[in-house]
This record gives sequence, structure tokens and C-alpha cells, in this order.
Amino acid sequence: MAITQIDSDYFTGMYTSPQMKEIFCDEARFQAWLDVEAALARAQARLNIIPEEAAIKITKAAIIDNIDIAAMTEQFTASGFPIVPIVTQLKNALDIETRRYLHWGSTTQDITDTGNALMIKNGLAHLDETLTSVEDALIALSENHRDTIMVGRTMGNQASPITFGHKTAIWLAEFHRHRERLNEYRPRIEVGQIAGAVGTNATLGSRGLEVLTETMKELDLGETPITWHVSRDGWAEATFLLGLVAATCAKIAAEISLLMRTEIAEVSEPYESGRGGSSTLPQKRNPVICPTVVATGRMVREKVGLALDCMVAQHERDVGGGHLEWTLLPETFVLTGGALEKTLELLRGLVVNEARMRENLNLTNGLVMSEAVMMGLAPIIGRNKAHNVVQNACNECLEKNIMLADVLADHPLISKHLTKEDIAVLLDPVNYLGTAPQMIDQTIRLVRNSR
Repeated sequence: MAITQIDSDYFTGMYTSPQMKEIFCDEARFQAWLDVEAALARAQARLNIIPEEAAIKITKAAIIDNIDIAAMTEQFTASGFPIVPIVTQLKNALDIETRRYLHWGSTTQDITDTGNALMIKNGLAHLDETLTSVEDALIALSENHRDTIMVGRTMGNQASPITFGHKTAIWLAEFHRHRERLNEYRPRIEVGQIAGAVGTNATLGSRGLEVLTETMKELDLGETPITWHVSRDGWAEATFLLGLVAATCAKIAAEISLLMRTEIAEVSEPYESGRGGSSTLPQKRNPVICPTVVATGRMVREKVGLALDCMVAQHERDVGGGHLEWTLLPETFVLTGGALEKTLELLRGLVVNEARMRENLNLTNGLVMSEAVMMGLAPIIGRNKAHNVVQNACNECLEKNIMLADVLADHPLISKHLTKEDIAVLLDPVNYLGTAPQMIDQTIRLVRNSR
């Protein structure tokens, strides 16, 4: 019986990623543990620590079909430690002679940590693929709307013109930095360990480092120069990365929901009949994806603090930190994957209302272009004087509700230096985009060249 929306069949498509749920589900977790046990056996056989025949039999038996999950769960409830029951189940699939070589010289945390590392590796690979798809969606939006003029807003109010492609290219650059971070972090995160009870590998004597190296080769994982039982910074770094990705998703969703407001109506979520409808207001087309992504982003950000708590580990094996990570990491991956996939859906289906963007530019009777006029006058009469003159003109425009162009044309000082044609050029948003188009182009070029 599902308790939270993360596990709920009803809500499953709302907050989470189905692919990430498969990567971190119980069956995947159990198989990861079995894979570690099998890799450990093969590594030890190659080093002549256990017989090769035993390693072959252990590898053959280490499949989920040989595990009685109900019996394993019952034993786990009694023992309180997750690896003892799966070792018992694996033993049941082996002959008596081979059983003695199973789990040789290892400890619970070796198997849980390395098993988690395998799942995390798969989770980061899926994250990388989805980030690339999000980049592609943002490249398309940025190219299509490179020159789509809209108003830029600061402190919630209209400021001066931008293009919608400039806005989406900023999002693109942010996601690209996340993918760069991912590529940088992965070698530090995708590592396993075989270290024994207190991290010294005493059970393997002088062969401990050899066993570690060979086992990680089998699993295609990296290794660290010293045990990380109580050094959880790698997984904290993974959680930080997920928090950053989810925060960007939430930022974009929040922005789009603002731009969807009736009074703005410049973009909207993809719409199908009945989607986003109110239970009482027939006219409503409420955002559906945006609020989910915003909420999921908040949930993921909370996980970052918990990951930092896990770093404050005691002695050679912490009390509670590992237990926290067992739920923290899967939930963070599943939620972040959900936020990212929903963001991808949002971006691919985004409806852009170019006409409304242009209408909104004209809402203030030209005031949105006041900075352009000021900078046009500044070389002639000085920047500060130009600011004061244009500000007074703006105040008159607001008080009388008239066009800024008319006020400027009638102003004795301004008309002395600027013709109506000059004023018209300064008030045209097309002429005040700065280097926005060039920045869009170079951002797209950077992302494409990084592939």
C-alpha cells in the first residue's frame, strides 16, 4: 500500500520519473547487491584467493530469480541488516562447498555502498541523457525565437526589451553547466569499495587493495585510495548536483507559470481538451506541469541538507547515516528525474504567443524604451542630464496617459537635438537588443560543440 505520492500508482506520473524508479527499485537494488557479490568472487578467484570454480558458481547463481524476496524480507525484519538475508538466499542457490567462499572478507557496507554506486551510475547516465534532450529542446526554442521581441522585466515590472530566445538561451546555458558538472563529478561519485568492517580490509590481509582494484574492474567502477565508509562527500556532491538541476527546472516552471497569467499570456503549457480544467470554473486552463515541477524542486532542495547531515559520520561506521542514504539517494534521483522529464515535456510543447509579447511591449505607451532614449541623448547632453530630462518626460507621460513619443517630440531640449525620425528609431525595440542575438548564437554554439 502506497503512503506517499512517490510510491502512489495514482500520482506516480506527477512527481517521479518512471525510468529512475526502475533504476532504484527493490529488484534493481537486490540485483546490484548480487552483482557486487559475484564481482567480488570473480576478482578473488583471479587473485587465487578462492577457487575459480566457486566464482563461476557464485556468478551463475547471483540472479534475482534465485532470491525468495518474501523470505528475505522476513529475515531482514528479524536481523535489521539488509545484506545478511540476501547472502542467505544466495547460499541456498549454492552447493555446500561453494557457500564457504561467498561474501569472502567483505562486510555489509561494502555491498550496500557498492551496490548503491552501481544504481547511482545508472541514474547519472539517465540524467545525462535527459539533460541532453532538454538542451536540444532549448536550442530549438532559442533558435526559433532568437529575434522574437518581448519585454524584459525586473523586480516584477517592465524594464526594457529582450527576445524570448535570449530568455531560453539563459536556461540553456544553465542546463549546460549542470551537464558539465555531471561530467566532472562522475569519476568522484561512481566509485565502490571493498574495505571490511572498519575499513582496513584486515580480513583480506595484504591482498585487500588488489581485491578492491579487481572487483571495481569487474563492475566498471572507480576506486578511492582509502576507505570512504565515513567519507560521504561524494554522495553529498551527487545530491547537490540533483538539487541544482531540480532548482533550475523549478525556476523555469515558475517563470512559465508567471508568463501564463491572464494579464500576461505570452506563453502557455501544451494544451489538450480538458487539461488544467477547474472543477467549478469552465473557462480555466490552469498550469498542470509547472506547479508539479515547482513543488518537486522544493522537495529535492530539502534533500541537500540531509546529504550534508550524512557527512557528519561517527567513528569508523556511522549510526543512522547509511540508513538515511538508503532512502535519501533514491528519492532524490526519482524526484529530480521527474522534474527534469516534466520540464522536457513543458519545453517541447511550449506555446509561444509572439503577438501578445508585442502587445505587452506597447502597454506603457513607449515608456519601456526610455533607457534607449536616455542613452541616445547622453552623448549630446551628458548621461545624468539625459536621465533627468527623460525621467521628467516619463512622469508627464504617466500623468497624462499619453505616448512617450509625443512628449519627447514636444520637449524643447529634446526636440532641439532629436528629430521625430530620430525619436522613432530610439523607441523601436528592434534597435535596443544590444548583443542578445550574438549571446544566443554563441551559447548554442558552445553547447553543440561540447557534444
